[in-house]
Amino acid sequence: MTTGGIATGHAVSPDSGRHWADEGAWQVAEGIHRIPLPLPMDALKAVNIYVVAGDDGLTLIDGGWAIPVARELLDKSLRSIGYGFGDIKRFLVTHVHRDHYTLATVLGQEYGAEVALGIGEQPALELLHRAGNDGLDESPFLAVLRTAGAAEIADLWEAGHDGELPNPGDWAFPDLWIEGDRQFDVGRRTLDAVHTPGHTPGHYVYADQAEGVLFAGDHVLPTITPSIGFTVPPAEQPLGQFMASLARVRELPDLRILPAHGPVAPSSYERVDELLAHHEERLTQCLTSLRERGSVTSLVVARDLGWTRHERAMDELDVFSQGMAA
Repeated sequence: MTTGGIATGHAVSPDSGRHWADEGAWQVAEGIHRIPLPLPMDALKAVNIYVVAGDDGLTLIDGGWAIPVARELLDKSLRSIGYGFGDIKRFLVTHVHRDHYTLATVLGQEYGAEVALGIGEQPALELLHRAGNDGLDESPFLAVLRTAGAAEIADLWEAGHDGELPNPGDWAFPDLWIEGDRQFDVGRRTLDAVHTPGHTPGHYVYADQAEGVLFAGDHVLPTITPSIGFTVPPAEQPLGQFMASLARVRELPDLRILPAHGPVAPSSYERVDELLAHHEERLTQCLTSLRERGSVTSLVVARDLGWTRHERAMDELDVFSQGMAA
């Protein structure tokens, strides 16, 4: 779902003057570069990895997806600014989704870099390990879809992922679990790790207040709204957590947004206010549907709403997006 601005797929980033997903190592501040890594067959196009140089080596904010094309491009982009994998000392991963976490763990194991992740992601990692080693009778997410009245969508989703099991090697446990808010020193910089649950239970953003930038992960995206509730095992009240986390970011100074998906954006305050207003509007639409229909499943309510910036009917979306909507 987009909220204002232009679609992420067509956005130009001010640091490069080009489409935000174009390959390269783009300087966003002194000692900070943005490296977009590809996400094949994904509407998001790419994930931004941020390279922060310190006196003792590199800290990377997120790692990318552990696929050959992403690894090769990260290697190429690092070399273009005079570094290699061996210079990476630490990964600060915003959350446990594969496009952020898996390449970090693979490179961390190979080169000895520390991988840090929010402790709220521990249940998801444990579940992924069980699924990869022993399999599961059914994904907890599919079970939630069936409870929501979306059994047909769950069946289509399951058929599309038949036989796919996570590789435990890509989902190694981190070297450091981050608990609460804390600080990380990166050379002369101080990064404030701020717990921002919602997109996932253990999501973190990292604020460099002296530089005036926010490494926002998937919490504050400049042109789209982050998916909420797509976690395994499912979280309780993730939207409420997300909105409370937006309010936490609003308590920080107004910072430049360095997002995981999309172009660099000038104001965290402006975007947080847009996201909060958007979700208040959507909640009002949900309440209107419930008042008109009475006690119904979330699938029924979802079908009453418009989706994407073009207000498409839910049934016009792909199966993945329909599952997210329900």
